[in-house]
Amino acid sequence: KQRAGKVVTLVKGFVGRDADLQELARLLKSKCGVGGSAKEGEIIIQGDHRDRVVELLTRSGYRCKKAGS
Repeated sequence: KQRAGKVVTLVKGFVGRDADLQELARLLKSKCGVGGSAKEGEIIIQGDHRDRVVELLTRSGYRCKKAGS
């Protein structure tokens, strides 16, 4: 969706307050060392960081699964 062919890591299905979503996005962006955004229950991280994001989410106590190839 409107990403001009660039690769992104998308975190979907977050349930909670918007402030918590913003804080989680800030944590993921800083740990991966990239930019991104959080809105409408989704976190977009620039680049392919699926393995790192899954590791960080699991360590933070979230349940997650990796999708895509």
